[in-house]
Amino acid sequence: MNESRLVCIVDDDASVRDSLSIMLGLKGFDCRTYESSEAFLSAAPDKPCCLVLDLNMAGMSGLDLQEKLGSLHHPVEVVFLTAFADVDVMRRAFLNQAVDFLEKPVVMSILLDAIERAFERLKSNAVATVRTQSFETLTPREREVMTAIAQGMTHREAGALLGISPRTVEVHKGRVMEKLGAKTLAELVRMNIERTH
Repeated sequence: MNESRLVCIVDDDASVRDSLSIMLGLKGFDCRTYESSEAFLSAAPDKPCCLVLDLNMAGMSGLDLQEKLGSLHHPVEVVFLTAFADVDVMRRAFLNQAVDFLEKPVVMSILLDAIERAFERLKSNAVATVRTQSFETLTPREREVMTAIAQGMTHREAGALLGISPRTVEVHKGRVMEKLGAKTLAELVRMNIERTH
């Protein structure tokens, strides 16, 4: 079911808004429609969403809205719709992390695929945010222990490097794994690699 997944449709053409809302609603998505970028900004949802966004509208363009949302760090993934695609405009959209750039009239199966990719990105971003917040709870010593262990050092080697006992290394490692939700050493190593790259 898609009821908890919000799709916001921003298009100055009421017929496009209505038809997309009906079709996506039938697929189980929670849909909200907006007639302009400004209308979306004034009533933007506070939860993550997929934004199906018309490129060319009166007032603030779709690209300008995408850039504005990026600067606000709003949890949104954008799928652009346009009647005519321009390579430079597409480049700008993709440089700002657009999920896709589709031409009108849009093929529903292609739009649904793009929306699914948008929600996968939102999910990945949410996990990354939680992980970043978890890393921020680590003390400087816990970070040092994590790095040493992730580099393959034994408790004894890490202790010698850091000037602490192997038992203290083990205690710090346990706290790190608990704070990060790592269940295995392999998970801890992977998390450290993701954090440093």
